[in-house]
Amino acid sequence: MPRRRIRVTGTPEAPLRAALTALRTELGVPESFPPEVVAEAERAAKAPAPADREDATAIPFFTVDPPTSMDLDQAMHLSRRAGGGFRVRYAIADVAAFVVPGGALDAEAHRRVTTLYFPDEKTPLHPPLLSEGAASLLPDVTRPAVLWTIDLDADGRTSAVDVRRALVRSRAKLDYATAQRRIDAGTAEEPLALLKDIGEARERLEAERGGISLNVPEQEIVERDHGYELAYRAPLPADGWNAQISLLTGMAAADLMLTHGTGVLRTLPTAPDGAVGRLHHTAHALGIDWPHHMSYAELIRSLDPHLPHHAAFLQECTTLLRGAGYTVFRDGVLPPVTTHAAVAAPYTHCTAPLRRLVDRYTAELCLAPGAPPAWVLAGLDALPKEMADGTRLAGTVERECVDIVEAALLKDRVGELFDGYVVDVEERQPNVGKVQLDTPAVVARLEGGTTPLPLGERLRVRLTQADPGTSKVRFAPA
Repeated sequence: MPRRRIRVTGTPEAPLRAALTALRTELGVPESFPPEVVAEAERAAKAPAPADREDATAIPFFTVDPPTSMDLDQAMHLSRRAGGGFRVRYAIADVAAFVVPGGALDAEAHRRVTTLYFPDEKTPLHPPLLSEGAASLLPDVTRPAVLWTIDLDADGRTSAVDVRRALVRSRAKLDYATAQRRIDAGTAEEPLALLKDIGEARERLEAERGGISLNVPEQEIVERDHGYELAYRAPLPADGWNAQISLLTGMAAADLMLTHGTGVLRTLPTAPDGAVGRLHHTAHALGIDWPHHMSYAELIRSLDPHLPHHAAFLQECTTLLRGAGYTVFRDGVLPPVTTHAAVAAPYTHCTAPLRRLVDRYTAELCLAPGAPPAWVLAGLDALPKEMADGTRLAGTVERECVDIVEAALLKDRVGELFDGYVVDVEERQPNVGKVQLDTPAVVARLEGGTTPLPLGERLRVRLTQADPGTSKVRFAPA
């Protein structure tokens, strides 16, 4: 899970664009796709690899994504079962229909590993004519997909799983706000209205098994009064319900691979006691009541990301997610750790193949669990390192982009005073930490002074540095 998220509404100003361009150059982010990759993508877009596919185009699938997204990996249809419970149909873009193993497209995907998101643009894993065109589950066009059908009982527990190749046709492209508004108003048709019923049922089961979903607020660049400012955006309930469908599918895929003895899992060890103990201290400092009898998972579910001190604590909780990785197993020899501590169950990534390399492999492992394609088995052992390197780069992009955006939007305000919360203090340097401002939505380094910083307390601070060229924002106690 990312440490901080940021997105742009409107067009960034020139200094911000220049700084982001310089960052891409510094990190060696590719500017474009090689001609041979584009040529192969053009051929694949016209003629995807043939396969036996079920015709599921009569099912009225829909997608729920950010409003500007065009790389649509997932489409869903939700219904009630005649005997009680629910049926989840989850169509995932079938990228393997367009990527020839060992070809130029495949090699470039292994070089890029994951889509990189910058505030002004993205660097896609696959050429846009595929990721935002022929392979994307856009509305009113027929697309090849990997179709999961997962039956749930009345409590939301999985009772049956089926996965196969299919042709699908989405009927509607929704964003989270629209989906939330229709569900709240009671105007959503049943397939969308059930997103709340199923999502909440799965959230209850998540709580039961001790799983955790962190509703970390996003930082958002908003165009306002002919300028730009940073604001916080707390996730909507629909964000969480939608995520539960993806988690459900990732858990089903992990169980399928574990049953057949070959696969790749997304794993996370249990956090050490010291890390949880530190969060207890942070919670106390932020004025958050965490009784000894209350588990960490219970506490997270009690927090409101709209409240600044709760949002600050949720940001700190992401530190427990460090150490996640990809674990390969084969021939029935299972690894020592098969679970993801935050999911509290075996889990894998399989629902975002347009944006993440490993998902193309997990799809094939689930479609033919007894006899995966030779190219999947040949590439399996290299995947953990490839994904680790790609994920590390994505994390660097994320952190640096947040710093650049904050510096660009504060560059003319050096010397001004701001109010905020001290959300982190370094153990070895107690006069150094982080401050989360009330407004604008900035979380930045705080240093200076001769006394320890008051963790969790409000503090007036002065902006001492804001340089988008060095991606640095610094505050000092006022």
